[in-house]
Amino acid sequence: MEIRIEWPGVKLGVVEADDAVVTLVNAELAQEMGAVCQRLRKELTVEKVAELEAIRAVRAMFRAWGVDPARYRPSSEALLRRVVQGKGLYRISNVVDASNLGSIETAWPYGCYNRALLAPPIVFRPGLSGETYEGIGKQTWHLEGRPVLADANGAFGSPISDSTRTMVDVAARQILTVIYAPAGAPDAALDRAMDRLAERLSRTASAKMTRKTIQPK
Repeated sequence: MEIRIEWPGVKLGVVEADDAVVTLVNAELAQEMGAVCQRLRKELTVEKVAELEAIRAVRAMFRAWGVDPARYRPSSEALLRRVVQGKGLYRISNVVDASNLGSIETAWPYGCYNRALLAPPIVFRPGLSGETYEGIGKQTWHLEGRPVLADANGAFGSPISDSTRTMVDVAARQILTVIYAPAGAPDAALDRAMDRLAERLSRTASAKMTRKTIQPK
């Protein structure tokens, strides 16, 4: 799936997978999440999270867009802060959990979407005046001037918080995951992150990766 990028400074890792079996719990993935969270708690504090090179790069990307990352925290930083505070990762489903695990490992925001609910073309752009959506676990989110993914029906995702319209639930079979990396991120690192995600989706959700791309090419 091609994503047109209208805001500079970002590099998107795009992973598409089919035939996913979405379950609320996967014991193998839960064990893996627990081990990574335990390791990060030993290595990091909240203060050290802010000093991570990847977090600093994502924050710089937000500031270049005119978005205050202290007020609108990148989802990866929010997850890492939660982990080092001992709260662990949210347990949503095997597919979403695999994305969240990748996000705390790379410190890049990940967005996970039900591809069957998307209406191309897809574009990454600033939110428009008066534009809103219902955020997952939150009330209506006002999008003006914030980074969003949008399809023909409007905004649906963001490196801050995604919408309920295209969220992955147990009925989802076609998955689109977008990794929001700073433009300076090495392609090799983004490739590794996409491959690791694809392996986890295959192992824990029986999903078949159909395509992976780095955009812009």
